[in-house]
Amino acid sequence: MSEIAFIYGKHAVKEAFAACPSAMRMVYTTDDDFRAQVKKTGTAVESLNIHKLPGDIAKDAVHQGFVASIDLDKLMLPFDVFLRALEVTNDTALVLLGEIQDPHNVGAIIRSAAAFGISGVLIPEHRQAQVTGAVIKASAGMAFRIPLISIGNVNTTIRDLKESGFWIYGLSGTAPYAVGEEGFEKPSVFILGNEGGGIREKTLEHCDISLKIPMVANVESLNASVAAAIVCYAWSLRHPV
Repeated sequence: MSEIAFIYGKHAVKEAFAACPSAMRMVYTTDDDFRAQVKKTGTAVESLNIHKLPGDIAKDAVHQGFVASIDLDKLMLPFDVFLRALEVTNDTALVLLGEIQDPHNVGAIIRSAAAFGISGVLIPEHRQAQVTGAVIKASAGMAFRIPLISIGNVNTTIRDLKESGFWIYGLSGTAPYAVGEEGFEKPSVFILGNEGGGIREKTLEHCDISLKIPMVANVESLNASVAAAIVCYAWSLRHPV
């Protein structure tokens, strides 16, 4: 059975409807004009009862009169399908999440990846926050603008990516090279580690190179989503659209 997630907020729901209507299971809204627009496409739509919100949406959620249920199976792509269809060039980059636990971090990473021209976000099936309504909300609708790819074993995925010509970068505070020093001349994959422990040692061993984000002394490591934004921006400087 398909997994359903509920999203809410005017921007998130309208972005989902515009970018990925096939994933929309049901739209609930207080906006008569939008309800009529959705109805014309054949997507199921109902008037939103603000006193009894659908799904697991909290009563105090800032929904702005817009809620929708999403079929996550239609939002996530299998890794093998994605990789076969991907045209890999030196201007191709992917982000791989390494056990990121905070849904808001996952959403923010997806948003940054989309903003800087990354070709997809790889999301492990295990020990990793999955795509939910909270993730989609935190992505500001960008979850519908960039491919989200479901992967199994991380190290097996890295092997397959290397065979496709990708250069694997692991972000680590103890890395010998700084992000700003790298030219990113090959197809690139950026692995972001867990908020607390970073990238697993075994996974780091599979990386071609590890990179750090230099900071002044006595400053703790950056939030995972901030680190993602910095490395994606650094890559985009070498690969302008």
